[in-house]
Amino acid sequence: MTADDLRAFEAEVAGVFEGAGIRAPVHLSGGNESLLIEVFERVRPADWVFCSYRGHYHALLRGVPRAEVMAAIVAGRSMTMCFPEHNFCSSAIVAGHVPMAVGVAMAFKRRSLKQMVWCFVGDMAAETGIFHEAVKYAEGHNLPIRFVIEDNGLSAHSPTADCWGKREGNCVESYRYSLPWPHVNSGKWVNF
Repeated sequence: MTADDLRAFEAEVAGVFEGAGIRAPVHLSGGNESLLIEVFERVRPADWVFCSYRGHYHALLRGVPRAEVMAAIVAGRSMTMCFPEHNFCSSAIVAGHVPMAVGVAMAFKRRSLKQMVWCFVGDMAAETGIFHEAVKYAEGHNLPIRFVIEDNGLSAHSPTADCWGKREGNCVESYRYSLPWPHVNSGKWVNF
């Protein structure tokens, strides 16, 4: 899956949405293709991936077939795609997937498994209490989890730095990108 493949997929989703073919909100990705591909080069086949409501790219890079991802989006599950057969889960609740990811990482440790969890969050979710508690717990118990903050500089529509200030943590990494799409949907009004 290349950056161009990812961009073409989101453009197709936007087109289907604008044609009233998706009767639910979609959160389109963009501007982070190369950075995300780079992170996914470290994700091993047995690892689990948890992400937020903006997870189309994550599902595709995890290896979920394109047709399955599109079918889930068209069925209204853009923000809640779960493909357990591909070790993939997303949540529409801001930071809702974070405690699930920590629980899976704890299970891996207790069972002495060599699997790892990758937990992707937006910069707004990274400022929530549950995220900070999860990071503290994961670090305190040396869990096999990596948190990746996808920082587009916005908490919904407000500048994240103005709202929340500085973040820190040892098992947290972050990358910065600019989102070419609005916070939700494609930017065009659609009548169903």
